[in-house]
Amino acid sequence: MRKNLIRVVAAAAGFASLATSMVAHAESNITTGTTTPLTALAHLDFQVTVPKVLFLQVGAGTALAANATVNQIAFTVPAASVGSNTPVAATVGSGDLGSGTVTARVIGNNGNVTLTATTTGALSNGVVGDPTLSFTQISTTAAQNTSTVPLPAPALGDNTTTTTTVNATGKVVNQDARWTFSFLNTVVVPPGTYGGANGANNSRVTYTASMP
Repeated sequence: MRKNLIRVVAAAAGFASLATSMVAHAESNITTGTTTPLTALAHLDFQVTVPKVLFLQVGAGTALAANATVNQIAFTVPAASVGSNTPVAATVGSGDLGSGTVTARVIGNNGNVTLTATTTGALSNGVVGDPTLSFTQISTTAAQNTSTVPLPAPALGDNTTTTTTVNATGKVVNQDARWTFSFLNTVVVPPGTYGGANGANNSRVTYTASMP
């Protein structure tokens, strides 16, 4: 009987020691006394994991969401204006904003973003032997959308890649613009449709954003 009593007392002492240890280290506290104010402290640790992201939109889309739509920018030159040096606006339905205007947006969170535009060649009308129409005849104007500073647009060239840099603030880039394309109309070329849909006749321009 005495041995059992000793075991019970020892167990109780162990439990008391464990309870004391838990009170000392767990995140709750009790304070007694007569001071004013009387305070008790408890703590929480928070953690948020943010992935490295890079988003590019040129045309239809929603920020930080994928969209497979490829917009077309189309121009129809009036017969009386061919090669007149009078710029021609895009057709009304061109671009997600209409009339040759598209939404351009870059979001990144790991430093400066390099933005490039790549073409596979000058625009062709598909007729062998006919001259081509240079992409340098298409200008891009960046105007303010929602960000204070409009996102700059790389110039277009033939079978080349042009580059512009978007500088980050605190490693973050979140910049957009309204890019409007126009046909400069400074040359005379044979009749036909130069470029087209789905990359036909070298029509496709590939925009690429990259960051560290």
